[in-house]
Amino acid sequence: MKTLPKERRYETLSYLPPLTDQQIVKQIQYILDQGFIPAVEFEENPKPTDHYWTLWKLPLFSASTPQDVLAEVRECRSEYPSYYIRVIGFDNIKQCQTMSFIVHKPNTGRF
Repeated sequence: MKTLPKERRYETLSYLPPLTDQQIVKQIQYILDQGFIPAVEFEENPKPTDHYWTLWKLPLFSASTPQDVLAEVRECRSEYPSYYIRVIGFDNIKQCQTMSFIVHKPNTGRF
């Protein structure tokens, strides 16, 4: 059995190999299908105790397709290539964040 390399882990999906754009689109589609509001956040050196990251623009209230959100992820990635970037989903009924996942880690290209 092979163990994972020693590195800091974030969120549930950070234990998986880097997500492709197609896999990111599927996760974003789930957010939209559930009626959650997507948003993109970034942080230079997040710690496990950091619950709040910097919000990239406003939440994407008008996003109707995963491509709308993915375009913002790409824009954030090009603006902050050395930062961690995640997509989050807000439930406007419960007034809370319901899910999040890392879409970019610095020095690894993608995830």
